[in-house]
Amino acid sequence: MNKRPVETIMGIVVIAVAAFFAYFAYNASDLQVVKGYTVTARFLKVGGLTVGSDVRINGIKVGTVIGQNLDPVDYTADVRMSISSDIKLPKDSVVSIVGDGLVGDKFIKIEPGHAKELLADGDTMPNTKDFKTLEDMVGEIIFMVTDDGSNENK
Repeated sequence: MNKRPVETIMGIVVIAVAAFFAYFAYNASDLQVVKGYTVTARFLKVGGLTVGSDVRINGIKVGTVIGQNLDPVDYTADVRMSISSDIKLPKDSVVSIVGDGLVGDKFIKIEPGHAKELLADGDTMPNTKDFKTLEDMVGEIIFMVTDDGSNENK
């Protein structure tokens, strides 16, 4: 009977340490949704991009994917992103979906443009590059290697 208070206290300590570790891991992993203004980009294919994926500029997280839906008219994927309020993007910025390596998560990569006009809340980004699968890239390489230039003058 004398061991029960010690076991109870140790159990409480273990639960407190686990809760602290979970809190620390959540904050350190940068999983929070970036709050700011919302923009939309339209893609033909998103290649496994999910809600909660990062939006990055030069590898630095500046936003979060907050929604995806399929346009019922032209069947393009509309991807909504929340961009940090302190990041002002030019309207001619290029948006693409890329992956972290061969099997890594997908994220949105933004290459800022040079236009004087900036994107506002609710705008649609006109310059997009669709996701390229590994098969697409291999096909392009094979086409480049096997192209002998005979089609250039036709």
